[in-house]
Amino acid sequence: MAEPVASYPRPPALLPCSQHVRVEALGRVLCDTQRSLRVLETFHPPVFYLSPEDVDLTLLEPATGSSFCEWKGVARYFDLVAPDGAGGERRLRRALWSYPSPTPAFEALAGWLACYPALMDGCWVDGERVVPQPGGFYGGWITSAVEGPFKGDPRHPELR
Repeated sequence: MAEPVASYPRPPALLPCSQHVRVEALGRVLCDTQRSLRVLETFHPPVFYLSPEDVDLTLLEPATGSSFCEWKGVARYFDLVAPDGAGGERRLRRALWSYPSPTPAFEALAGWLACYPALMDGCWVDGERVVPQPGGFYGGWITSAVEGPFKGDPRHPELR
């Protein structure tokens, strides 16, 4: 039975996860792990945070700017960068984010990385391809394990 995201808490919950998570970007494996953290927030599909130990950090470059989450604190962003094979590079701007010094309630997230599934070549949970959460601002991972409505979905303007 799917988890209804309408029943997720506010403030969000932070849960360890042992599901198999794989992320591919720019033709490379960014992460392949069975160790992640899921953030569950009302009307949002889960956001998976990946241990920096399991991410190919050679693909990351710090990006400019930051954002603020009332629950987690200040996020910093990273570009994904890889050679294009023709002497140049391919770049996904602000494709990942992290909380270097999160609030005490989210201290376990410190340094872990989340990505925007819509910008990746693909994200999978236990072999199921993830559908990105609607709306360019959100980083939720939609699978058959969750049911909406989801914040950001234009069919549900009341959730914006």
